[in-house]
Amino acid sequence: KQLQADNEPAARVREGGVSSSGTPSQPSRWFEKLKKEKWIKHKRQLKLEQKFSAAASAPSPPFLEPGKAAGAKESQGRAKAVPPKGGTNPKVSSECSRLEELLKIGKLEGPLALWEPRLRLEDKEGNKYGSIQLIIMSYLESCLFLRQPERAQQCLLFYHRSQARRKLLGIKMYAMLMHGWAKKGSLKQIGRLFFMLEEAGLKPNLSCYAAALECMGHTRAPATVIQRCVQQLEEDGFSLDELFEDVYEEDEREMVLKAVRIIKPNFHPLPQPCSEICTSPLLRDFYSKEEPVSYPKLDFSVRELRERFRQQLEMEASNTITISSVESAKPPTEQASKARELLTALRSEWRKSLLQTLRESKIHMANRRSWQMSLYPYLCLLEDEEYVDIMLQILSSLPPQGESLLVLAKELGAKIHSRYAILKKSRSHLLKKIQKIYDEYAQLLAKDAQVGLYLPREYWEKLEASSGSSQLSKDCTWPQLLLVQLGVHMVELLVQVIKVQSNILNPSLEAKLIPVLYHVYSFRNSRQIGFIKPHPILTQILSNAAETTLTFDSFVMPMLCPPVPWTSPHFGAYILLPTKLMRCVEGAIQHQLLLEECPRSNLHSVLDALNQLGNCPWKINQPVLDIIITIFNAKGSEKLDVPPPLSEAPKPSMALRMGPSTPWSKSSLKRELTQCRKKTAEMYSLRTDALYKLSIANHLRDKVFWFPHNMDFRGRTYPCPPYFNHLGSDITRAILLFAEGKPLGARGLDWLKIHLINLTGLKKKNSLRERLAYANEIMEEILDSADNPLTGRKWWMDTDEPWQALACCMEIAKALRSPDPTAYISHFPIHQDGSCNGLQHYAALGRDVIGATSVNLMPCDSPQDVYSGVAQQVEEFRKRDAQEGMKVAQVLDGFISRKVVKQTVMTVVYGVTRYGGRLQIEKRLKEINGFPQEYVWEASHYLVQQVFNSLKEMFSGTREIQIWLTESARLIAKSGNTMEWVTPLGLPIVQPYHQAKSTVVSAKGNRGTGMKQKNAFPPNFIHSLDSTHMMLTALHCHRRGLTFVSVHDCYWTHALTVDVMNQVCREQFVELHSQPILQDLSRFMLQKYCTTPPVSNLCSPRSDLPSAPSFPPGDFDLQKVKESTYFFS
Repeated sequence: KQLQADNEPAARVREGGVSSSGTPSQPSRWFEKLKKEKWIKHKRQLKLEQKFSAAASAPSPPFLEPGKAAGAKESQGRAKAVPPKGGTNPKVSSECSRLEELLKIGKLEGPLALWEPRLRLEDKEGNKYGSIQLIIMSYLESCLFLRQPERAQQCLLFYHRSQARRKLLGIKMYAMLMHGWAKKGSLKQIGRLFFMLEEAGLKPNLSCYAAALECMGHTRAPATVIQRCVQQLEEDGFSLDELFEDVYEEDEREMVLKAVRIIKPNFHPLPQPCSEICTSPLLRDFYSKEEPVSYPKLDFSVRELRERFRQQLEMEASNTITISSVESAKPPTEQASKARELLTALRSEWRKSLLQTLRESKIHMANRRSWQMSLYPYLCLLEDEEYVDIMLQILSSLPPQGESLLVLAKELGAKIHSRYAILKKSRSHLLKKIQKIYDEYAQLLAKDAQVGLYLPREYWEKLEASSGSSQLSKDCTWPQLLLVQLGVHMVELLVQVIKVQSNILNPSLEAKLIPVLYHVYSFRNSRQIGFIKPHPILTQILSNAAETTLTFDSFVMPMLCPPVPWTSPHFGAYILLPTKLMRCVEGAIQHQLLLEECPRSNLHSVLDALNQLGNCPWKINQPVLDIIITIFNAKGSEKLDVPPPLSEAPKPSMALRMGPSTPWSKSSLKRELTQCRKKTAEMYSLRTDALYKLSIANHLRDKVFWFPHNMDFRGRTYPCPPYFNHLGSDITRAILLFAEGKPLGARGLDWLKIHLINLTGLKKKNSLRERLAYANEIMEEILDSADNPLTGRKWWMDTDEPWQALACCMEIAKALRSPDPTAYISHFPIHQDGSCNGLQHYAALGRDVIGATSVNLMPCDSPQDVYSGVAQQVEEFRKRDAQEGMKVAQVLDGFISRKVVKQTVMTVVYGVTRYGGRLQIEKRLKEINGFPQEYVWEASHYLVQQVFNSLKEMFSGTREIQIWLTESARLIAKSGNTMEWVTPLGLPIVQPYHQAKSTVVSAKGNRGTGMKQKNAFPPNFIHSLDSTHMMLTALHCHRRGLTFVSVHDCYWTHALTVDVMNQVCREQFVELHSQPILQDLSRFMLQKYCTTPPVSNLCSPRSDLPSAPSFPPGDFDLQKVKESTYFFS
């Protein structure tokens, strides 16, 4: 079952099996079992997809079960159409009417949009993007990339010839094949495809006509033929100028233009229209200023930036990069040298075997019928040696405890897709165009060039328009099912081919050829999971070899040049590597379709914020890195969060090795062995993670680098490199510095000292003045930590964030010892954290005076602690109940503290339920010495009620808002929909929680998905607001010339500019919450989910339903935030 991607109907892609000797054979038993399970789920999911489609009565696609003949009955897996019964369902009608009432806030203006009970899997032209369609398009694209339009046409004809199968095809598939034939100059085949379009009842789009004209350009067709084509194009409502707005690859645009000029010699396409201005009320002034500030310059010349671009291009084109491990400093032992020699010999042997077997399996697949979709084209996209390299790379990185087959297969499939995407872009003319534009774009960033006043996106769009072509490509998304199928085939090759002699480490044993990898089943939460596990012999060889190099994919590394600016959902970040603007759940495509339908101007602010974050250059803090590596190679340190090597893993007791003597000891020893294995696996994971981070940092120690950014479905931003970035742990953050330095100025040194005390966690309740005074008091400890980090008094080791504290100590010492601290050039980032940021947004939405004060929206002399405030409120409730004789309230006397309630208060904004909150409090009570354990359950049940009551009293508007959000999401999910909304910046958002079932959605809805939609909406909505606030702050900091990066609600800048960033941060928070956020949300949901007249009886009016709370319910003055010192501090 783990081979089936969630929420996707499965299309059958055939696999080819190979025996250990390299000859085709039947797949192994476990593989047959997995295929059977996939097929059963595939049939179930096809039924659901058909019942959601417009043509519910159409039979399902004839994907054949493995082993069945091509003529097998197509009725298998077919879903019967269920006509709607007469009348209305009173429960559905009632719930949906209630939804309409619940969503209303004030007067609604404008027409109501039509609600459609379907997932977002279709574009404006009617092309569907279910799993089946994506597999067909991927197959066609692969065949066309290999210049095999004949194979692609056979596949398309297989579906086109059947009325039932034809419903799976879209105009995009026909157009793809037309472009394939155009490159071969076959106008006859393109004409045939136009007839097929007419048979399918589809209207040709611009891409179809572009393909026809491209072919005519290649073959220099007669003017009469071209004239007829252009005439037909115009009869269908298109114009020649529209034709050149399409996305073209290779020389397609040139050939189309060549054909048009045969009949219109003086024709010139209209220049691309100027980019629309962002219409968000929050940024209207930002984009329409008459005198915008020029973009901040980097400390590099144009020549240096162009050279860095070429280095980055070379790294991406090579697909992988090999770097030295930080463990390589150790001198190799004799055992390690022998193990490395042995490993080299084995890999050479395995490479030859894999190459031979891969080629034989491809020959076996190539002989199948051409209309059958198989893995064959996907195995021809790269050179055979590249597939083998990928497999051996995975083999070397396999953990000793093994890896899930699903995870392994996805990783292998994704690596193949990534290399294919890079190869495709490298071969096209697109790469040369990007390189030419980047050479010009470097002038915007370089210190020795001056261009107009543009943002990076604006300047790139200007250069792109002047070049006369788009930089977008027509890449097709490979669905998760395809990646898994491809990966499973690679795993099969590894399992069956890679073998080793059983006595290779102990010659005294009998010589026997055994597999290096084997398949096992394990159980996780009662689910059976397939694992691929390495033989202990391989693990031992790899451990003994202690290799001194690490090989990573190119996208793992930070960029060596400023990222390509985001200009659309399809283009930005890396040069060659395909990167999604919006991260999403595996297999989800509705985010991408939503972004494509969104007006381009709505995305400008989001794209510009991502570009601003990605254009910040970084460098390594070498002294701190060297100290960390020293401890890492000296068996680590649990106290300092440096993972120890596996040699320090716990060993089973002697009694276990001697063998159990009694049933009781057997059971306890078994538990001990399980714990040892679990601890060892955790240590391996942590050690490997730290090794990767430190090795990448060490590789970059003398370089300047950049982190390209993208975002998740809520708009929260993340660096693209996964291992090493500023969102990492204390260690990772401690070794990162801004590459650009700025003088400390008059208050910079004070901010360094305050930042240090913030990192210690010692003075959270004290004012900034008191924290500064404390830093001056302990200056001797600070300087000792900087001078003697490992041999002195080690004050820095006892702080909350020890490594960042040490780095800050060193920076303070350098500044104090400089001739003039105000002129000292500092590269050190200073952090300003939001105070329980989720509750800050809730308090601002509800205008709660008490709540706003407790989360520091209101100016105060010292920081307010919401957790202590809730604890005090709970204590008051407890005293009242104790006086009334309640036993549990009396037992809790003296045990209610900030620590007991903190986690529950913190997670309320993330949608924690009373049940979850009770478990959190129960855990805290069990940690308290002296608390009577027999009262733990009763006390936790009592306390969670009082915590929620306290929050309701302190944040009265907050609770009403949260209840309204939750209830709205419940009713929307119950009606069969997913939650969608638009952020104040115009970013469209859809929650990616879907659970496919084999039944039509009923009045009760899908409980699993509905619960997730309901519970996740309030926290996701608040996350979208905090990401909006961050982006606004980023853009306005850019306007003020600041260096700015963020870790969600933690903002970083230079010590010199902390005060300016704080001002901007507060101004933008006030500006954001001055907008009618909840009213806009209410209007959007009414337009989207409530219909007039009712659709499928899902909504009908009722007057006796509860209305939404009035907004704003509180009297808090939002302008006070601008005066609050501890709002972010």
